[in-house]
Order: sequence, then structure tokens, then C-alpha cells
Amino acid sequence: YRSLTAARPDAFLPDLAMSLNNLSGSLDALGHREEALSAINEAVTIYRRLAKARPDEFLPNLAMSLNNLSNRLIDVGRQEEALAASEEAVEIRRDLAAAQPDVFLPDLATSLNNLSIRLIDVGRREEALAVIEEAMEIYRSLTAARPDAFLPDLATSLHNLSGSLDALGRREDALAAIEEAVKNRRTL
Repeated sequence: YRSLTAARPDAFLPDLAMSLNNLSGSLDALGHREEALSAINEAVTIYRRLAKARPDEFLPNLAMSLNNLSNRLIDVGRQEEALAASEEAVEIRRDLAAAQPDVFLPDLATSLNNLSIRLIDVGRREEALAVIEEAMEIYRSLTAARPDAFLPDLATSLHNLSGSLDALGRREDALAAIEEAVKNRRTL
């Protein structure tokens, strides 16, 4: 894709960005953290440029890559930068979900889930709780409409909610959330 992009950037730059995004995930899975971070940084840079020119087409990809960037930054211990990338992904996905909720609400919930974890990472527990509760509200409505598709995500968010509640010393509420997560996982 690099050579194709050099010859015809308009045609192949999006493919290069997606390949870099995928490469980052593969490198991360193999434990090559710095190389994975480099690949996702390049993908984000490309998607920023593409989204600036064609936002309707490329903002979803930019948000996805920002989520992945946040994960790679956490892997190398850069919590504040990971938080910033996660916050930017949520901002983009909020706008997308406002315009097309049927398409982008699941992505917003995913980004909110990730943001809640990043907030916990930097010690902002109250904010993390508010964010995971928002994700839970979205996942509950999605699960009501399509349980087969969204029950796993609801269970994951319940698990994260339990952790947030526990971190705030709300042990009974944390227990109720994790019990619901376990019930959902057993259903799955």
C-alpha cells in the first residue's frame, strides 16, 4: 500500500491507513508495543488528513483509530495521552451518534466504555462512573432491541461499572453490577 499510495494517494491512502491500523493490532498482540504505537500513530495522522477533506466518510475511521491509539498508549504507560485520545474519540462519536444514532450509538458506547477505563487509570473515579453509566444506558437500550448482538457488550460494561463502583467504596452496588454481568455471561 505504501508503493500504491505513492503512485495514487487519492485511491490508496485509506487502504494504507486501515492496514496500519491492523498492523498495530497484530504488533500489539505479539508484544511489540513501540512498533504498534508507531503504526497506529501513522494511521491516526492519515485519518486526520482524510477526515479533514471528507469528514462524512472518514470521521468514523479516525474515531476507531483514536480508540486504538489510546490502547497502545496505555500499553507503553502514557496514561494522560491515552486519556486525551479516548476523549477525542468520544467527542467524534458523540457527533456521529447525534446525526445517525442507529449507525453510531454502539460505537459511542464502546468509546465511553474505554474512556471510563482511562479515567480510572488517571484517578478520576467519579468521572469514570458517570461515563460508564452513560455507556450502560446505551447498551441497555441496544440490548433491549437486539440482545444477541449487544448482550456481550452489556456484560463487559457491567463488569467495568462494578470496578468503578468498587473503586469508590460502593461495595454493595459493585456486587449487584458484577452479579448482573455474571448472569448475562451465563446466558451467553
